[in-house]
Amino acid sequence: MPAPNPEMAPVSKTSLEARSTAESIVAVFNHCFAAPEGLNTRLCGGFSEPYYRPAGDQQGYHQVEFTLDYAASALHEVAHWCVAGEARRQLPDYGYWYAPDGRSAEQQAEFEKVEVKPQALEWVFARACGLRFRVSADNLESGLGPSASFKEAIWRQVQHYCAQGPNQRARTFTAALAEAFTQSDPLNGDAYHLSELS
Repeated sequence: MPAPNPEMAPVSKTSLEARSTAESIVAVFNHCFAAPEGLNTRLCGGFSEPYYRPAGDQQGYHQVEFTLDYAASALHEVAHWCVAGEARRQLPDYGYWYAPDGRSAEQQAEFEKVEVKPQALEWVFARACGLRFRVSADNLESGLGPSASFKEAIWRQVQHYCAQGPNQRARTFTAALAEAFTQSDPLNGDAYHLSELS
């Protein structure tokens, strides 16, 4: 992806003040990525379930869909979009099959393995918005909460992102969120503590 255009005006802070947090996140994302000559991707809320819809016959742009008006869902779905590579972004829901609530301990361990990077990015995005991040085990029915090793893996991944930088899409979104929500550097590793995830 090309570097962000330095001449692109930031989203107006006064226009964000009149919006809900989720609407503001949508405005920032779409400002960064919706241009047809860019990544041609829009973020949209109001759905009963999150989903990624690539451009096709029905619409000429890619769409990241999040649940209702939940800011956390918006950030989580953007994190998945940032992690997904070019080929995955051409497939409905990135080509993944979703195991529903009620997963076994083995299925839950596999879920945690693939969720480390998106949830680490979600934590960075939440900090850029001034929001609290909560680890999602996404398995309420079985009573299996996030494991200690999962939380530690997320924290370690955040430290890696802070030290090495995430990919260009994630960097662009993080910087735009921090500016829009007037937050200090969300890629400062010292700001993240494992104890926050308990």
